[in-house]
Amino acid sequence: MNNLFVSIRKATLSVGIIFITGGVALAQQPLKSKVLADMTLANSYFMQKWPDPGADVIVKGITRTSNLWTRAVYYEGLMALYEIDPQKTYYGYAVDWAQKHQWSPRGAVNTRNADNQCCGQTYIDLYLIDKKPERIEKIKQSIDLMVNSEKKDDWNWIDALQMAMPVYAKLGEVYKDNKYYEKMYDIYNYTKTVHGGTGLYNTTEHLWWRDKDFVPPYKEPNGANCYWSRGNGWVVAAMLRVLNVMPKNAPHRDEYLSVYKEMIEALVPLQRADGYWNVSLKDSTNFGGKELSGTALFTYGMAWGINHGILKKKTYLPMVIKAWNAMSKDCLHADGMLGFVQGTGKEPKDGQPVGYNNLPDFEDYGLGCFLLAGSEVYKLSKS
Repeated sequence: MNNLFVSIRKATLSVGIIFITGGVALAQQPLKSKVLADMTLANSYFMQKWPDPGADVIVKGITRTSNLWTRAVYYEGLMALYEIDPQKTYYGYAVDWAQKHQWSPRGAVNTRNADNQCCGQTYIDLYLIDKKPERIEKIKQSIDLMVNSEKKDDWNWIDALQMAMPVYAKLGEVYKDNKYYEKMYDIYNYTKTVHGGTGLYNTTEHLWWRDKDFVPPYKEPNGANCYWSRGNGWVVAAMLRVLNVMPKNAPHRDEYLSVYKEMIEALVPLQRADGYWNVSLKDSTNFGGKELSGTALFTYGMAWGINHGILKKKTYLPMVIKAWNAMSKDCLHADGMLGFVQGTGKEPKDGQPVGYNNLPDFEDYGLGCFLLAGSEVYKLSKS
């Protein structure tokens, strides 16, 4: 027994905390330095690959401006990295990107598409660092057009919650105006309770159908409901990113906290033994295997909950560490590329194959999810 604790002590000095149950080491908690090193490596790979942040993104012969949602999610992650490691190069890279797009939503201010508005999250973060009016005015105009409209059926796919809800929450906090919270709730609640017939949230299983195409009678091959990992990850991220901004007395805050807790609890029994979650949360036979993006978003959600005293550390920290260590060990290449990222789509079969050496159609959002997760794991890790 003494030898066991000597070996544990040595490992702890280099890795971090090791959880012990019955004398058996279960999970090694990485040190802050290791978490940050992994994040830095992955981010450096991307910044070197994209030296011009304003360059168009060309995938499968289609040219898209770089303020599209996939890149916007990356910048969410970059700003999270900047928060824990405020390097001037990160800030400059984000500002350069925003300036190239004139601080505008993708397309124009009259867009109602959540994907096009996602870039506004970073614009507002940069505005809060340096309050130049041009940094916030166009995204505010875009959201104001929606606030002043009676239409509320825009978010008919659950990814939209993460793309747009934090923009409303940030504007509500910046301008101390509940109209943003109220409109955000109206559109969110329509998604939750109306789209797809009776809403996209299963109030029994506490997970979300990606859109109307997957509500019952649609089933997975094993007969279970189809809950796409990354889609539910987007909702978890939406809830915590809204909660992170809204004052405690803001309208409907309790709703988001309740859904967040329900979802996190539902995810507990679905984590695989290797630390990942399947792309089909309740059917491991439908394109089962390691996948980073959904796993990173769930890791982000659980780590954030621990850091904010919402989730029990004893229950969730081992799950977080298992997931983060798995991604760090299995997905992160020596040059910083991330493997096992499912490509774009909306269900388990899309963006396949998923593997260590398979590049997804877009690399940016997977990195964004990884950086978001890392930023919260870093905060709960030891020095």
